[in-house]
Amino acid sequence: MGISVCINKYCLALFFLFALNLVGMGQTSMQEIFNDPEKSGGVNYAYPFHNITAKTPIPKGYKPFYISHFGRHGSRYLTDDNEYTYLLDVFYKADSCDALTELGENVYERLKTICGEAKEHAGELTPLGICQQKNIAERMYKLYPDIFSGNAHISAVSTTVGRCIRSMEILCQRLTELNPDLSVSQDASPRHMDYLNFHTKQAVQFRYAPGTWKEKYNEFEKNHVYPDRLIKSLFRDNDGFHREINPDSLMWKLYDIASSAQNMQTDISLYDLFEKEELFDLWQCKNYSLYVQYANASENGGIMMENAKPLLKNIIENANHVIETKSNGTSFRFGHDGNIIPLAMLLHLQDCYNSISDSLEFYKVWSDFKVAPMSANIQIIFFRKENSDDILVKFLHNENEILVPPVKSDLLPYYHWNDVAEYYGSLLVDFQYHD
Repeated sequence: MGISVCINKYCLALFFLFALNLVGMGQTSMQEIFNDPEKSGGVNYAYPFHNITAKTPIPKGYKPFYISHFGRHGSRYLTDDNEYTYLLDVFYKADSCDALTELGENVYERLKTICGEAKEHAGELTPLGICQQKNIAERMYKLYPDIFSGNAHISAVSTTVGRCIRSMEILCQRLTELNPDLSVSQDASPRHMDYLNFHTKQAVQFRYAPGTWKEKYNEFEKNHVYPDRLIKSLFRDNDGFHREINPDSLMWKLYDIASSAQNMQTDISLYDLFEKEELFDLWQCKNYSLYVQYANASENGGIMMENAKPLLKNIIENANHVIETKSNGTSFRFGHDGNIIPLAMLLHLQDCYNSISDSLEFYKVWSDFKVAPMSANIQIIFFRKENSDDILVKFLHNENEILVPPVKSDLLPYYHWNDVAEYYGSLLVDFQYHD
């Protein structure tokens, strides 16, 4: 009786500790964006390392032996130089015809600095992005030294895009600096694209074909984007200058650069140009677009989960191989926001797979900056016990413990691998794989 009471108290303590760790993982509110405008950057939100919480104790007798990982590349510059030069050209022309307000002149100088840093670096990792990957490696190494001991094998693969390859290289390099004896293999050949960056024909058609989601989205955007106040604050209508610019486009470009600047070395911000409600509404539009095109909005009928199934198959097969061979090591995989969003959804990580139809409520059940900020990552940590076939796993999302609600467990946030593999296997039954 006494032992049972002690166990129950221990489990209860773990539950409350884990519950504390989950604070802030639920719904997003307008006030949350108001309090931290950088979150309005969505997938441009710089990795929230400051939100990483303490981990629950490992169950007695179990030791970590394997990490299965998928990570988005680190912070980057905007992917097209034209996103910077477009604004510079508009402000240059306005300056030339004396159409800039005092605020407009100030913003022009800020843009020169921001665009000067980003020039000819479109799509590349920023210095912050490099630091993010190094720090993720260091924290992983510190938390699980047994996994990275001796000549443990580190397998790393990446999509063929440069910023993903660099993220892979930087993380692996930092681990080998911490332990030069590690056995490391890295590969970014096209053969990995079939599971790292897979998109079904149905998904692609839904995103780009007329008559699917865009008409409803356009109406939503029309009701949430009002550029007139912003334009008038920056430009005087000298000689009809306002007629020469596209107010909506200009507002979106300023928002994009404001969102991206947090990933750069500059400490210059453009968020002061927007009223809080404007910023929240712009973010809502971006969040809407990603939710419908990549996540589980009811409008897409759940078809985006299919995109992550080859990746989930790879995760299960690699894990089972490590378990069967009784080895230690890691499997690192690097891709993009459009890959980690469907993976988090298919894995059924808490708050990553909610499905609703009311566009005004989208932000309350799914938030891009929580699911896929810069350097977003999902880690599955594996634990084994001597003289036992029971394998435990724990899920981390952006290095915080997270639940998988459809899978039951008596050791939350730990799960029995057999239960996890059985559930995920049931999701893959009818999927047709491609070589």
